[in-house]
Amino acid sequence: MTVSLDLIGIVTTDLVRSLAFYRVLGVETPEADGTEPHVEAVLPNGLRLAWDTLDTIRSFDPGFSPASGGHPVALAFATASPADVDALYQEVVAAGFHGHREPWDAVWGQRYAVVHDPDGNTVDLFAPLPGRP
Repeated sequence: MTVSLDLIGIVTTDLVRSLAFYRVLGVETPEADGTEPHVEAVLPNGLRLAWDTLDTIRSFDPGFSPASGGHPVALAFATASPADVDALYQEVVAAGFHGHREPWDAVWGQRYAVVHDPDGNTVDLFAPLPGRP
C-alpha cells in the first residue's frame, strides 16, 4: 500500500476572507463569492489546499464542532530570506489579518513569525538565518 499526503483541508466560517488571507501568502486561490461549499488550490509542489465551509462539513458530520483551545496543526510557509519573513508578516498585518508573534531570530536558526488565519489557525512564516542550513 502506498499512502501520500495529497490535501490539507481548512474549515472556514468566512470563505472569502480565508481565501484573501492565503492569497497574501502567495497561494493562487480561485475567486469565490462565498456561496461555494468547497474550494481547492493546487500548490506548486502538487499538494492541494482546500477550504470547506462549516455548513459543508456539517452536511455529512452534523455533530462537527471546530477545535478550540490551541492549535493541534499549524501550516508553515517558507520564504527565501529573513527579510522576506519580516516583509510578509507586515503585509499580512497591513491586509487586516492577525499577527500573533512578530518576527524574531529563533534559537533553531530561522527567522520566524506567527500569524493567524481568519479562523484562528496558526500559520508560521520562516527562513533560514544567514550561515544556517
